[in-house]
Amino acid sequence: QVQLVESGGGLVQAGGSLRLSCVFSGRSGRAFSTYAMAWFRQAPGKEREFVAGTRGSGGSTNYRDSVKGRFTISRDNAKNTVYLQMDNLRPEDTAVYYCAADPRVVILTTSTYDYWGQGTQVTVSS
Repeated sequence: QVQLVESGGGLVQAGGSLRLSCVFSGRSGRAFSTYAMAWFRQAPGKEREFVAGTRGSGGSTNYRDSVKGRFTISRDNAKNTVYLQMDNLRPEDTAVYYCAADPRVVILTTSTYDYWGQGTQVTVSS
């Protein structure tokens, strides 16, 4: 089983920055580096949406258009952690942000990840 724990959310003014972290733990029989990792978000009254994703060691990344150039996903396989650096935040970025993991995902934007964290709230004030 895999556990994902997010942290780093909070309240920030528009134009500010936050860095989210997601720590991967558990006994799955597979190394963290083999997992595709992604960040999703869900705003009140809206469906959950893909934000950013990264493949395993040396893999590619993908971003939703509205965050390109502002958000950066990275991972530290030695620390079993994936990060989401969020710069130039906008009020429309306000949402609960979720970390997701799956060793078999091919298309990073899919919502069918096997494992999900509990989420961390990000609120951007105008």
